[in-house]
Amino acid sequence: MPMSLTPREREQVDAANAADGPAVLLLHEMWSLATAWEPWREPLARAGFAAVAVAWPHEPVSVEDARHHPDALAGVGLIDMLDHAADVARVLREPPLVVGTGVGGLTAQQLAGRGLARATVAIVPAPMRGARPAPDTVLTSASPILRDRDNRARAVTLTYPEFRYACANTLTPDEAHELWETQHVAAPGRVGFEVASQKREARAPAGVDTVSRDRGPLLVVAAGKDRLVPPESAAETFRIQSRNPCPTDYIEFFDRGHTLTVDGGWPEVARRVIEYLAHHGPA
Repeated sequence: MPMSLTPREREQVDAANAADGPAVLLLHEMWSLATAWEPWREPLARAGFAAVAVAWPHEPVSVEDARHHPDALAGVGLIDMLDHAADVARVLREPPLVVGTGVGGLTAQQLAGRGLARATVAIVPAPMRGARPAPDTVLTSASPILRDRDNRARAVTLTYPEFRYACANTLTPDEAHELWETQHVAAPGRVGFEVASQKREARAPAGVDTVSRDRGPLLVVAAGKDRLVPPESAAETFRIQSRNPCPTDYIEFFDRGHTLTVDGGWPEVARRVIEYLAHHGPA
């Protein structure tokens, strides 16, 4: 087993390899940790799926630890995350089902393009290389990172008003503030610049192999009121991926924002995702 795996990942991989059927690999968004997926583990287990929540390289083990080490993820980039997620996928007994949100949704598609996923769900996925320019709301939401080029080498934390605007605009003030206090952590600024880059070279960090016949089925999930990955951006991902010969599907939660996998409405999102996973990878 690669030395890059964390103790928590090793424990979850061992449990997944001892279970029947494919595991579900969970890839989280910026400004959060792998522990954000903890509530999903129970409904996945009820459906017969073992889950492995993948951490970013150098990721703190808890929100408390992340607050004490706010620079832990400084300098981490998309390729670092992709390589680590690929390491985890390769030590599973069989190709996993992969679910990612935000930047994790982009990484999930990159894994699928490498033939490492049985089926993939990309929830409000960060835009890939070659996508059409993002709407102005995205630039406003990402401005805490993009407004200072020195942030490329830093880890960046959002203030509560920035978090509320970019991620939690559909929530009540109380729920939004609770999420910011209990889950929000500093994220690598380098990733923000890599996603925003329009470089088109084949090995660009945000590049995705969308034509591989080994990609497998893919579901793109949009949030109708998302300001960080608005529905038109998710629809652009669907448009590009629909060129692939494998099945590509799209659903939209019209009244939800970017926090749809972690806020109070996460069970409905999990239910729809698990239905898709059960169809393409029965446990």
